[in-house]
Amino acid sequence: MVVADVVVVVREFDPHKDSRVVEEVEGRCEVGPSGKLSLFTDLLGDPICRVRHSPAYLMLVAETMVGKADKEEREVVGMIRGCIKTVTCGKKLSRNGKNGNDPTKPLPVYTKLAYILGLRVSPSHRRMGIGLKLVQRMEEWFRENGAEYSYIATENDNQASVKLFADKCSYSKFRTPSILVQPVFAHRVRITKRVTIMKLTPSDAESLYRRRFSTIEFFPRDIDSVLNNELSLGTFIAVPTGTYSAESWAGSEQFLANPPESWAVLSVWNCKDVFKLEVRGASRVMKCFARTTRLVDRALPWLHLPSMPEVFRPFGLHFLYGLGGEGPLSAKFVKALCGFAHNLAKGAWLWSRGDGGVESASRSG
Repeated sequence: MVVADVVVVVREFDPHKDSRVVEEVEGRCEVGPSGKLSLFTDLLGDPICRVRHSPAYLMLVAETMVGKADKEEREVVGMIRGCIKTVTCGKKLSRNGKNGNDPTKPLPVYTKLAYILGLRVSPSHRRMGIGLKLVQRMEEWFRENGAEYSYIATENDNQASVKLFADKCSYSKFRTPSILVQPVFAHRVRITKRVTIMKLTPSDAESLYRRRFSTIEFFPRDIDSVLNNELSLGTFIAVPTGTYSAESWAGSEQFLANPPESWAVLSVWNCKDVFKLEVRGASRVMKCFARTTRLVDRALPWLHLPSMPEVFRPFGLHFLYGLGGEGPLSAKFVKALCGFAHNLAKGAWLWSRGDGGVESASRSG
């Protein structure tokens, strides 16, 4: 009996020959425990969709090579994605007077930050050091491209991931973020008439973000590229009714020179055209209950009852980012913006009205 040698090679992803097999490996890795809920991600045929819009990105695959007497067999058994962005990591005071009459105004300190995501290893090839090989090769690419830091996001109960990055790769925990989710109900959310919501142009949005938030940690230096991306659905600002309107708006600089007592801003990113999610493993009882809540909400929309969206089939999402504001009522203004974003996700384009209300025009989608 001849034992074939198995060699693991890490190489760059080739979209022409690897896309189908990568999707198959992803599917095997997404299968959750029997009887438990799991979240499946459909990348819509584009394995690099989650990093494609970064300034620099790379996807690697791990491939086993089994040498036999007559031929060599190859199999993709793992993959990893990575990207690099220049972001704010601190602030400093200007020493050369470039800030005009305000030399004490802080300036952002930038760094090249790398992000690892989408690490997958086929269940049949785990505990063979393949994940470590993928991470080390990705980190090598990070160093070659000038990255100073690398980070990953993982769940606390993902022990395999925690051990790999913390124990073997010397990563240290520095944040415990939370992902806040707002379901899109069958009814529209009411928005108070005390708030006027306006859509900013990308240049106005960039000016506002740079002048107010550029020294905040992780602020992207290429915010202009983000805001002008085709997946950006816009930046929206909420102000007290009667202070500003679409007609009286004179730009971010004048707004920040004389802002109202309270205001808030957020931007919306369209993820539904990049990937879809699906909750799997739900019982029939849970699915029936969710369907019932939606039927009641559609039949009695004036009651504004909460309903459970159809998450047991592929669904899309909008990502809210760049949230900020000032003043004692800023939290209420953010709430109004979130209601606006809900209605936007539901399929209605919204425009501000001079009296602070919100007009809507239905559209397909």
